[in-house]
Amino acid sequence: MKDLRSFIRDIPDYPRPGILFRDITPLLADAEALSHAIDVMAEPFLDAGVEVVAAAEARGFIFGTPLAMRLGAGFVPIRKPGKLPFDLHSFAYELEYGTDELQIHVDGIKPGQKVLIVDDLLATGGTIEACLRLLEKCEAKIVGCSFLIHLESLGGAARMEPYDVHAALRYEGDDEEDELSIQNRQPGPSV
Repeated sequence: MKDLRSFIRDIPDYPRPGILFRDITPLLADAEALSHAIDVMAEPFLDAGVEVVAAAEARGFIFGTPLAMRLGAGFVPIRKPGKLPFDLHSFAYELEYGTDELQIHVDGIKPGQKVLIVDDLLATGGTIEACLRLLEKCEAKIVGCSFLIHLESLGGAARMEPYDVHAALRYEGDDEEDELSIQNRQPGPSV
């Protein structure tokens, strides 16, 4: 069993001065570490009857698909506008820098299906909260949320209530991680 934390590379002053970025690419490059991360993220939900794993683009896809396979479930992508070709459910939400929108195919989640939402990182929780609201709109039965990394001091877990939140790695406030919430403050390219 590998120490997952040893595969997270700290990059100071990226993408701008004063930011400490937690880089997951060393973990992704190591087959054993990646497999172990998927096992740790799946473990609390092995007996939850998960039927579908849902994840928002783009980093959520990295963990969502193998987690779905590990749980014997399907995978449904949650995307930004203009990425899905069929009839859609949409949810618009506020971010620090403006608004954003997420979409899912109307037939992606059936009412009452047990769904696990997955992402690489829980920081301020804005994007995952929007995913949860979109899944509620689909009448999904949400069994919980699973993350590789949880930056606890940013309060994102409070936005997930009443849902179960699990993370393979937790970083507390003394780790200077509020800079990672930059993913919720600045739009990035869509994959």
